[in-house]
Amino acid sequence: MNPHRPGRTALAPALLTVTALLALAACGTSGADSGSGAASTVTVRIPDPGNSGVLAVGKRDGSLDKALGKAGAKAEWTGSAGPFAPAAQAMNADQLDFATGSITSGVTSLAQRPGFKFFTAVDPDATGEGILVRDGSGIDSVADLVGRKVAVNQGGTGEYLLLKALAKAGIPAGDVDRVYLRPDQTAAVFNAGKVDAWAVWATYAVAEIGSGKAHFVADGAAIGSDNYSLNAVRTGFAEKHPEVVKALYAYLHDASARQKKNPAAYLNVFTDVGPTAVTGKAAEVQTEIIAKGGTVDPIGPEDIERFEAVAAFYAEQKVTKEQVDVAAHLLDVEKLT
Repeated sequence: MNPHRPGRTALAPALLTVTALLALAACGTSGADSGSGAASTVTVRIPDPGNSGVLAVGKRDGSLDKALGKAGAKAEWTGSAGPFAPAAQAMNADQLDFATGSITSGVTSLAQRPGFKFFTAVDPDATGEGILVRDGSGIDSVADLVGRKVAVNQGGTGEYLLLKALAKAGIPAGDVDRVYLRPDQTAAVFNAGKVDAWAVWATYAVAEIGSGKAHFVADGAAIGSDNYSLNAVRTGFAEKHPEVVKALYAYLHDASARQKKNPAAYLNVFTDVGPTAVTGKAAEVQTEIIAKGGTVDPIGPEDIERFEAVAAFYAEQKVTKEQVDVAAHLLDVEKLT
């Protein structure tokens, strides 16, 4: 657990139980919701996890379906894991039941009439996210970013990390040129020198650091990041199937604890060759990040305070028009019945 976080405590009243959820008129009925009879199997639509992580292992060895089966459910893999914003839109449109994202991308998605709730939290990544620069770039501090171009994903983790780093250094946001790019398109731009730095998280940073040609000029710890990783569930699904959400949480919690103890077992789950494989120095970087990271836990009052700090910061920085009420979109997974 993060050393800044006290032990988990009872949740604040603002954290909703499933019985207090407000039904959203826009939520339709999907195959995941429409089963009839006690013997029906509930389908949980989850983005395909790719080649690493606890969900990838759960898909490969069947352990996720075994865990969900205790609640009468099974996983249906759909699409692919990626940025949270499109996943949030898919949940809003009743095309997806579960997704993983960050509180930073979550805040901007919550500003768009959300049809989902967050139900777990993983402590901010102190070592795997930050402001990435090329070796020999001459950028040795956040102050050196003044007048430079920095790639960020708009309204998400990248923009948050850059704005947070600048604010901590007392640098006006306008003194740095933000270049809005999709994270999966940024590596080529960064390596070609078309941007001077890249505000990024572990999913994309590991390969760059592992290449031996880039490093963080400031990581999450130096920035003071409150960028939690969160799991979200479609509101209509949680209302109909709280026992499935609870079973999914239990699996994620236990599996993330095992992953933290043995990170290498959760890399290259399906293949150790090709573009999805993590090898060499990059594998070392990834395993170290996971070993130092957090586990999937319920959302506690101390987490909510930090979520609200992110929402307030986004409003202050004009990323959102007003402060988003994050607490209104949270579930107490331990009270689901």
